[in-house]
Amino acid sequence: MKDSYIHKGQRKKLVALLAQKGIEDQRALNAINNVPRHLFLDKAFEGHAYQNKAFQIGEGQTISHPYTVAFQTQTLDIKRGDKILEIGTGSGYQACVLDECGARVFSIERFKSLHKKTSDFIKSLGYSRIKTFFGDGYQGLPTFAPFDKIIVTAAAPYIPEALTEQLKINGILCIPLNNEDGSQTMLKITRLSEREYEREAFEEFKFVPMLKGRNF
Repeated sequence: MKDSYIHKGQRKKLVALLAQKGIEDQRALNAINNVPRHLFLDKAFEGHAYQNKAFQIGEGQTISHPYTVAFQTQTLDIKRGDKILEIGTGSGYQACVLDECGARVFSIERFKSLHKKTSDFIKSLGYSRIKTFFGDGYQGLPTFAPFDKIIVTAAAPYIPEALTEQLKINGILCIPLNNEDGSQTMLKITRLSEREYEREAFEEFKFVPMLKGRNF
């Protein structure tokens, strides 16, 4: 698995583009610069790895646009040591970006084949701190709760109560939510107390749907 000077140069250009598009969180930008995105893609897509594009990764899932990854990472306002739950491991790229930010990452994937493939792959890259699980993202990980932050990488039809309940007080949930017109709005939900939550809406994004259950 090669990470050449050409790839590193392409990442620097990508980081500059993300900054131009409004990403200000230096921790997020540094993480994008450190993670070799081309290694998470099929060889056929390698030449396009550092463009702001999404790509298919199998099972009808995608690796998100770099801007989307950076935006969600920035929205979480990560502090070193934060315990973060990721819903939708996918290729593992977002989990590795979170790890590079200094977070303790717990990631759930509902597709068993993708879970196995990605778990082995990210460990081969040296991201041994990331804990991966095969399960239903709608249920979260109650055994390991509460979490400082939760990130959902698929568009949900509603906000799962299990996820908001697994947030610490002052914790943040970043989740794309489906709208009636078919669009998807990124939400930041902050838990203010046991029963109070604050909601902030951002721009529209495009994600695959958040599905229930596990796929063997």
